[in-house]
Amino acid sequence: MKLGKLRRKDIPRCVEIEKVLFAGDDPWSSRAFHSELDSGGYYLGAYTPEDVLVGYAGLAVVGSRGDYEASVHTIGVDPAYQGQGIGTALLRALLARADEVQAPVFLEVRTDNDRAQDLYRRHGFEQIGLRKRYYHPSGADAYTMMRPAVSKQEVG
Repeated sequence: MKLGKLRRKDIPRCVEIEKVLFAGDDPWSSRAFHSELDSGGYYLGAYTPEDVLVGYAGLAVVGSRGDYEASVHTIGVDPAYQGQGIGTALLRALLARADEVQAPVFLEVRTDNDRAQDLYRRHGFEQIGLRKRYYHPSGADAYTMMRPAVSKQEVG
């Protein structure tokens, strides 16, 4: 598996994976992925040696020098490829990008997604809030989680 910049030609595959992963909620549409890529976010794809997209992840960094914040917008891995470290690799790549600008990282995760919460905790995230009925249309709640900014000494 290799990571690379998410390509526009991969968007239909992202939408397929979204529909499987988030069937009970509002999976991202092609338009949403195009909008995210247009906005300049940091989006990666995980590819098999045959160049098949099996996962994707996105991070937005906002603010100005010395005062950046990052937000994980999405991480998705095709269920047939889960449990192989792809989600971990994607998350680590997003965190490395946030570390380059010393940004704290925020995200939302379903309160019933123990596997994802465990992944985030292993990478320094802590629960800081609860968003009631965050996901639509299911009405599922989400935890807001945060990982503090990493200083240059910790990165370098």
